[in-house]
Amino acid sequence: MQQNFIPDMQTTKKILAINGSYREGGITDQTLEEFVLLTERYNAEIEVVYLRDYPIEFCRNCRDCCQMPGENPGKCVFEDGMASLVEKLELADGYILASPTNFYTVTALYKRFLERLIPYGYWPWDMNAPENRKKKSTGKKAVLVSSCAAPGFMGKVVYGTRRQLKLTAKTIGAEVVGTIFTGLISKQANASLPEKSRKKVAKLMTALLD
Repeated sequence: MQQNFIPDMQTTKKILAINGSYREGGITDQTLEEFVLLTERYNAEIEVVYLRDYPIEFCRNCRDCCQMPGENPGKCVFEDGMASLVEKLELADGYILASPTNFYTVTALYKRFLERLIPYGYWPWDMNAPENRKKKSTGKKAVLVSSCAAPGFMGKVVYGTRRQLKLTAKTIGAEVVGTIFTGLISKQANASLPEKSRKKVAKLMTALLD
């Protein structure tokens, strides 16, 4: 279920959260809910996109979207939900990029989204590798959110999850200003977000909107 922007006549910044979790009500959902709750204290709006409910196809590597030059993302041949999601990415002032750790990296849901960001690359057929259209800093900021069964510091350093989330931020032209990696979440069937993680969210919200 997609969560709409929280109405607030005094808000000025719009934050887009991308949620790559399969599990409704899990640690990733709970972490993003903390961010949403904090918007009442800040001059901001937040929208959470749940990739598990979002209608996007798998990239087929045709590279049609990569042929036209320019800083704006190219146009995908698929007429699905990704076009509106790219529009949301372009209009947002900041990002929360979230995925739990599955098999040492982001979920397949999140990876599908990441692969569909190929329109952010300029890659004509005579070039060996793509160029990021967002080579210049956009001034936008991003916070990375993840969790794992191992201790959080280990997951952050050893697993590939943070690297993939960071790559997302780089692709869309955002600077990473903080990461929350909640660990040891597999000891309960329905784990709750630890208090220390809630406090970390508050600090990250400040960094995101500063």
